[in-house]
Amino acid sequence: MKVVIQAGGKGTRLRPYTTILPKPLLPVGSKPVLELLLRWVRRNGSRDVYITTGYLGHLIRAFCGNGHQWDLRITYSEEREPLGTIGALSLLREELDEPFLVINGDVLTDLNIGAFVRSHRASGATLSVATMQRSIRMDFGVIEAEKGKIVHFREKPHLNHLVSMGIYCMEPDILRHIPCGIPFGFDDLVFRMLDGNAPVSAFLHNGFWLDVGRPEDFQKAQDIEWTDDAPAFDVAPAFDVAPAFDVAPALNGAPALNGAPALNGASALNGASALNGAPALNGGPALNGGAGRASRDCG
Repeated sequence: MKVVIQAGGKGTRLRPYTTILPKPLLPVGSKPVLELLLRWVRRNGSRDVYITTGYLGHLIRAFCGNGHQWDLRITYSEEREPLGTIGALSLLREELDEPFLVINGDVLTDLNIGAFVRSHRASGATLSVATMQRSIRMDFGVIEAEKGKIVHFREKPHLNHLVSMGIYCMEPDILRHIPCGIPFGFDDLVFRMLDGNAPVSAFLHNGFWLDVGRPEDFQKAQDIEWTDDAPAFDVAPAFDVAPAFDVAPALNGAPALNGAPALNGASALNGASALNGAPALNGGPALNGGAGRASRDCG
C-alpha cells in the first residue's frame, strides 16, 4: 500500500528546536522521528512512500534520499506555499490511484497497519481515521451554571475524548474533495465529507501512540529505549514503555524546550556534520539520482 507522510509543517509547538531542523528530523534517542516512522512503515509491509515537504524540505530530502537504506522507494512533493494538513495531497493526484495511507510526520505508534486497512475495507468508507482514547487535563476549574447560579463545579478535571492519531486510510475518490493550490486542513476535509453524507469510519487503537509535535509527548519519547524488532499489534496492550526501532540512549534526560540546548551535542547546520550518515545539510545537495521530484501545481 502506498503511504504519504506529511512533513511540510513548521513545527511551531517545538520552537526553538524547529528553527534549525524540520520537526520530522528532531531526534528521539539517536534517530530522527522520521526514521523511526519510516522503519515502522517498512516493518508493516509498505515500500512506496511519498513525503510531502515544505519548510526546510531540503534537509528532509538530504537525510532520507531515495529510501534505499530502509528498503523503501521514496518520492517527494514540495509545497511552494503552505497547503495545510491535507492540501498537499493535491500534488499527488496522479500517483494516488489506489487506497493509500496518510500519516503525520510526527507520529510514533505500534498500530498494526494491516488491521487498520482491513477495518477500512470492511467499513466501505471513503476515509477511515485511526483513533485513541485520551484523557486531557483541563487547566481551569469547570463551571456549569443555570440562570446565573452555579449548579456544578469541577476543579481541573480530566476529560476523556476519542482523538485522531494523525493516521488515515483513504480511497482515491477522496481527492475530488481536496481543492488545488489553497490551504486545506483535515478538519476542512471531514466537515466537507460529513456535509455531503460521505462515509467516514473510526478505528480504535488500544496500544502505543505519541504525537511528538506536542512538547509533552516529545519529552516522553526521550525516556523510551527504542529497539529494531518491535511487533505491530492487531490488538495491542497499553504500554508505559513502547517498543520501537533501535536501542538508543535518551536525549540527555530530555532537555527542556524553553532553553533550547543543543540536541545531544548536534552541531549547527551551516556546514554541518551529517545526520546519521546523511550528506551535509547546508544547501540540500543533490541526492545521487534519488527519487526527489520538483514541486508542481495540481491539475
